[in-house]
Amino acid sequence: MRLTKRTLLGAGLAVLTAPLASPILGLPAALADDANSPLVIGTNQVPRHFNGAVQSGIATGMVSTQIFASPLRYDDAWNPLPYLAKSWEVAPDNLSVTLHLVSDAVFHDGHPLTSEDVAFSIGVIKANHPFQTMLEPVSTVETPDAHTVVIRLSRPHPALLLAMSPGLMPILPKHVYGDGQDIKTHPANLKPVGSGPFKFVAYKQGESIQLERFDKFFIAGRPKLARLVYRILPDQNSLVIATERREIGMLPFLSSVRDIERLSKAQTLTVTDRGFEGIGPINWLAFNCGKKPLDDVRVRRAIALAANRDFITGKLLGGVAKPATGPIVPGSPFYEPAVDPYKLDIAKAESLLDEAGLKKGADGTRLQLTIDYIPNDNDQQRNVAEYLRAGLKRIGIALQVRAAPDFPTWAQRVSNFDFDLTMDNVFNWGDPVIGVARTYLSTNIRKGVIWSNTQQYQNPKVDELLNAAAIETDVAKRKTLYDDFQKIVVSDAPIAYLNLTPYKAVYDKRLTNLPLSIWGPLSPLDEVAWAQGAAGAER
Repeated sequence: MRLTKRTLLGAGLAVLTAPLASPILGLPAALADDANSPLVIGTNQVPRHFNGAVQSGIATGMVSTQIFASPLRYDDAWNPLPYLAKSWEVAPDNLSVTLHLVSDAVFHDGHPLTSEDVAFSIGVIKANHPFQTMLEPVSTVETPDAHTVVIRLSRPHPALLLAMSPGLMPILPKHVYGDGQDIKTHPANLKPVGSGPFKFVAYKQGESIQLERFDKFFIAGRPKLARLVYRILPDQNSLVIATERREIGMLPFLSSVRDIERLSKAQTLTVTDRGFEGIGPINWLAFNCGKKPLDDVRVRRAIALAANRDFITGKLLGGVAKPATGPIVPGSPFYEPAVDPYKLDIAKAESLLDEAGLKKGADGTRLQLTIDYIPNDNDQQRNVAEYLRAGLKRIGIALQVRAAPDFPTWAQRVSNFDFDLTMDNVFNWGDPVIGVARTYLSTNIRKGVIWSNTQQYQNPKVDELLNAAAIETDVAKRKTLYDDFQKIVVSDAPIAYLNLTPYKAVYDKRLTNLPLSIWGPLSPLDEVAWAQGAAGAER
């Protein structure tokens, strides 16, 4: 069967007509219109836990950023703002940063938050977070008094303040996590105690997460909402229907072309692409470079040349997504466009496979490979994987599409190198030091850690360039280093870059103070509120 957008999308129409899953327990079928109504946030992401200090990604980050506060937060123009730190100073030699903490922050169990908690958290993040480069230059953290933190660096770190954002540096309670248990499997990861605007109430795995207002939150008058409820619906169509019915008030990270078009027509909803500037998402095809024959760059380049990006962006994604050309997104000041675009070239792809000794057999097949994908994102993941199965058959590669029942299963396979090819949706996280280097540094090959260098890619020159850019404070010199880096990794092809992920966030129009900072849905929702008088709003 010829794969087209129509046939791929048609497969989901039967689901559209299926009855919507029942509302979660304790909530009405539609939002009550009063100030104490919960904000129901729709998602199909199933978090492994809620500790953003040791886990990156949307599933954990959406909840972690509400439970845990961080030293700084950001506005929509990339400006750092006070949060747990009421002020801060960067030393003239760029080798230390001093934070002055607010004095009235407490954790949800009543314990005061002090500089010891900040120092403890920085140590946990440095040792355990997938973004190993994010805090690598931190040498020591001093706590001269209960509300002062001095972060000392072995070398300048141009992205350190950005790394203090809510999605990257949650401040954990030392009195809870400092008991000697493994931080990655600590029981508190599923019953977290933070100092953020909302405190944890309950998690019904795969169904819902409930948070409620923390009355002792250190910012007076916030949060404005009484409760947040994350409603987990694995079926994307059910999420869309529930949003149309106003059973869901916020649907972030929407990337389905058809769903964007459909919800944009609803008079009761606001659909925006603001709030993803710091995230910088790319949809890509990753290779397991530690496994034959994908350890041969000719094989990786052949597959990249057989992936028709024009078809993916123009047909499968309906023209709403732009092609991706490299590891850094075009909105970054470090983006380099002068790289090999890997335009569709079947003849060249076949020639490369011949050179690699992978001749076609009598049935026209050269080799068999498997492709994985993140579940519950059909447009960006499953449909592209299915398309690649047909596309690679043209060059003699039999590709088996392997589905995972949920995100943890996919993450387990990929992080333990149990894959050939995988679709993935990866973020730049504002600065290459934070969100880009982790994928390519040979020192960040860490089995069991998702979104590290799970490709097992190694190139000493790339290590040298990334390490140099990580300490360079001159923006022009950093740009030159990252330009060279981008040209090399695109040529080496540990990743085939497919498209920029066209994320949108959908909000009920009765909501005010939408989170439109550079971190958008990964920002604290302490200012979001239902509009006064929403009780009379038409549903």
